[in-house]
Amino acid sequence: MSDWIKAARLRTLPLSLSGIIMGSFIAKWRLWGEGGTWDWKIFALALLVTLLYQVLSNYANDYGDGVKGTDAKRIGEAEARAVASGKITAKQMKNAVIIFSVLSFVATVALLYLAFIPDFMNEFYIFIGLGVASILAAIGYTVGKKPYGYMGLGDVFVFIFFGLVSVCGSYFLFTKTFSWDMLLPGAAVGMMSMAVLNLNNMRDIESDRLSGKNSLALRMGFRNAMIYEMVLLQFPLILILIFLAMNGFIQSKQYYVFIVMILLLPLAKLRRKIMQVKEPKELDPFLKQVGIITFMMAVLTAFGLNFFS
Repeated sequence: MSDWIKAARLRTLPLSLSGIIMGSFIAKWRLWGEGGTWDWKIFALALLVTLLYQVLSNYANDYGDGVKGTDAKRIGEAEARAVASGKITAKQMKNAVIIFSVLSFVATVALLYLAFIPDFMNEFYIFIGLGVASILAAIGYTVGKKPYGYMGLGDVFVFIFFGLVSVCGSYFLFTKTFSWDMLLPGAAVGMMSMAVLNLNNMRDIESDRLSGKNSLALRMGFRNAMIYEMVLLQFPLILILIFLAMNGFIQSKQYYVFIVMILLLPLAKLRRKIMQVKEPKELDPFLKQVGIITFMMAVLTAFGLNFFS
């Protein structure tokens, strides 16, 4: 069981929850202002669906990289993944991917049934399509003849699914409407998620070169990937600031809503530490730190809107 828990990579879960928290609690704030209702059962199911997607993605990545021999070329015991190390066989991991695909789909249907049936049938079918696309995206990063992670497209998919779909989709579950300003927090979470992926790919840049995994970091080179990382870590809080300003909090002088901006200091310190790294393997500790800051960005934004506004 411990091998399965390690393969699930629990340290990635806060990152996956960030988009749901961001979108759901912005919806709660907006519904409260309009006299609407917010259903905690939808929120709980949305969290469950996201967790299932994340574990599915981690198992699929372990399987895909394992059977392609990518993980075998990684340096250091810390990167010994389950299939590559032989702790879990490829067949067992493939079966786990199938099981979690089914569980993810069932949970998705349950969530959408609760959110949309019987009054929003068109939305129900559209979101079923999004759910299937999310499951395929979780698997397709490393699995298949042409996995998109091996073509340098991982960043695009992470931005779309961890950012825009997660934030805007969860917001829609509650409000049944789309608001253009939601693209700002969606992009903020998406860019932070891209920052985590880029750090991961920068760390593995040499082993990926040997295995033929042409990640975006490998295509750009370590130095340019570092510049790209700094850009990704610079803009999310600016986007959140713009979102809050667009919603009138500066004019109304409700400055406590901007509590999320306290993350400017730890984020600046984190960027400085990352820039000082010379060896790719030294980037590993920062993966968790960026994930936690992303999670705190979502929590503090939600807290500010729902308790101070």
